[in-house]
Amino acid sequence: MIELRINNQLYQLDVDEDTPLLWVLRDELNLKGTKYACGISVCGACNVLVDGQVVRSCVHSIDEFVGKDILTIEGLSSGDVLHYVQQAWIDLDVSECGYCQSGQIISVVELLSLNPSPTDEEIISALSMNLCRCGTYNRIFDAVKHALALKKLHEVG
Repeated sequence: MIELRINNQLYQLDVDEDTPLLWVLRDELNLKGTKYACGISVCGACNVLVDGQVVRSCVHSIDEFVGKDILTIEGLSSGDVLHYVQQAWIDLDVSECGYCQSGQIISVVELLSLNPSPTDEEIISALSMNLCRCGTYNRIFDAVKHALALKKLHEVG
């Protein structure tokens, strides 16, 4: 048995400790927001936050995450209230096919938690670690800017 904290909930899992985190999330816990795409840690579709840092869940086994806080796209919202980055994605209708978007959002959440006022170059650099086959990069960039504005409104309000 392995115990993992995922989205602020403890799970006792009876799975092989070498199982990649991605497959535990999707197959054991039915958290389907984290996607499988390349399987070799290149595309970012499988991004999750572990102790606040982006991790590619497709290539790391669950035994690496015991005692750590794992946050998936499903854990960003609070009830019916979306995280401001998720809200920005909706407000600007960022997704085309949407497959990469949970990984993109996770990357932006990390960026904005580490750097609350990123420059355009820092945003582009952070987003360059995620691939989008549909090419929605301009909309993603605009959504990051919109998320910053939403965050400021939330902090004031």
